[in-house]
Amino acid sequence: MNAHPPVASCLPTFRDVEAAARHVSRYCIETPLLESPYLNQQYGGRLLVKAENLQVTGSFKLRGAANRMRVLTDEERRRGIVARSSGNHGLAVAYCAGLMGISAVVVVPDTAPAAKIERIAAYGARVVAVPMKDLANVAADVTQRENRVLVPPADDFWVVAGAGTVALEMVTQAAAMRARIDVLLTCCSGGGLTAGCLLGLSETSPATQVYGVEAAGFEKMAHSLAAGQCVDLPAGGQSICDAISGLYMAKLPFDIIKPRLAGTFAVTDEQAKAAMRVAFSEFGLAIEPGAAVALAAVLTHKMPLDGRTIAVTLSGRNTDLNLAGAALQEPRTTARRA
Repeated sequence: MNAHPPVASCLPTFRDVEAAARHVSRYCIETPLLESPYLNQQYGGRLLVKAENLQVTGSFKLRGAANRMRVLTDEERRRGIVARSSGNHGLAVAYCAGLMGISAVVVVPDTAPAAKIERIAAYGARVVAVPMKDLANVAADVTQRENRVLVPPADDFWVVAGAGTVALEMVTQAAAMRARIDVLLTCCSGGGLTAGCLLGLSETSPATQVYGVEAAGFEKMAHSLAAGQCVDLPAGGQSICDAISGLYMAKLPFDIIKPRLAGTFAVTDEQAKAAMRVAFSEFGLAIEPGAAVALAAVLTHKMPLDGRTIAVTLSGRNTDLNLAGAALQEPRTTARRA
């Protein structure tokens, strides 16, 4: 049975995350929660990594896309959908659209990694590449001109609820490891994952503090929290962390995050690359730069372990092989306690 999303003023709750978990399992896998005894020893606590890079389309974005698209009405499915994305959300939407027999258009920045664009097209979506500053406007224009349905990357009730299933899994997995998560660090751009995890933890682990980790130069969340309202960024910045270097702060996630988030950190490109190397050497995981920032915040002691249990999201793996190879070939700094 199809259902329309709630009105725009309505925010999802823990119950909506629970409902999402029951539905997205058709499209998503339960990704592992891992730890390294070596890193625990070196940093003085327990570091748990949620390997969303192993998700079917290579990132956590599949959870939100699958949850949003399941509530499309029959009429909306016939019209088709539009997504704007730096790549991972577009991959997730294109994948779901192909399984559901829905026509999809994905508007991407012309700086998006070729690996992401190629895979979006391979799933059957039409790709429209534009300058980053034009992303939202072009997506809105295609939506209106072709009478399609827009599936936002973060600013959506169902997308946020779907993202929250990451936290539900983590709490259950941590308990099986006899761990209680003191702090969760999320890779943060528009805020969908961070907001969803706050909801997912609200009843399962309410004492867990949540911090958002952004790419240096793209601190939308930090600026928005300081201003008390959503702050978008001007065009022009550069970062290898393409997955989290968008310009737009999503309002619905921000409304959830504003009263609950413990704080934010920013990570440089070099720190992200160092975290990519650690993810590979300690966990055998390939991740993209934007997915490495939460891990980097621990490795650089922005958030010291100090005898606590800290969980981090490794949010995706989709990056060009040349960039990943270059990052992995650079010398690794030995991990040490602060």
